[in-house]
Amino acid sequence: MVQSWRIGLTGGIGSGKSTVARVWQAMGAAVLDADAIAKQVTAPQGRAMAALLAAFGPDCVASDGAMDRAWMRARVLKQPGERQRLEQILHPLIGEEIRHAAARCTAPVLVFDVPLLVESTRWRVQLDHVVVIDCTRGTQIERVVRRSGWSPQEVERIIDQQAARAERLRAADTVLFNQDIAISTLEQRVRQLGLRFGLSSPD
Repeated sequence: MVQSWRIGLTGGIGSGKSTVARVWQAMGAAVLDADAIAKQVTAPQGRAMAALLAAFGPDCVASDGAMDRAWMRARVLKQPGERQRLEQILHPLIGEEIRHAAARCTAPVLVFDVPLLVESTRWRVQLDHVVVIDCTRGTQIERVVRRSGWSPQEVERIIDQQAARAERLRAADTVLFNQDIAISTLEQRVRQLGLRFGLSSPD
């Protein structure tokens, strides 16, 4: 089956992006999740581990042989220059894995679930449509603190390292505003948008 849409899906941390991806997947889309692929390449024996060990030393490796995500998150938050070094290792590998998966995919709609889509200029030229899921900064902080147990200050530092809300909105072809609505309402809006892309209504 020829793919008719290549959709970029993005949003800041805590925006509700995973809900959108889940609904569209249930409607028949293939979802290529950059975060999931990042976990694959930083798993024990993952493709990124040798380069990470060389760049950051043994402290970046957890006891199971995977990248120590908590250690790395703390490091890049305290030393912003280290984030660029991390991305120089991970982003080419993630991009390669996504391209290979996309080439094998036969779904009618391909969704590229990429948190840093706006920050990386190479993504836009590959996409037919960019969907941004949006909410206020305060809502982002509240949601992430509730689900992760991180401190509000830690979440704020993560938000500050992502694209500004206004920048994401400028990059959007469609905005889904996920603020002060029930999850059922969000899911209904996501399904309606999915129908526009040719996805099938789930049973």
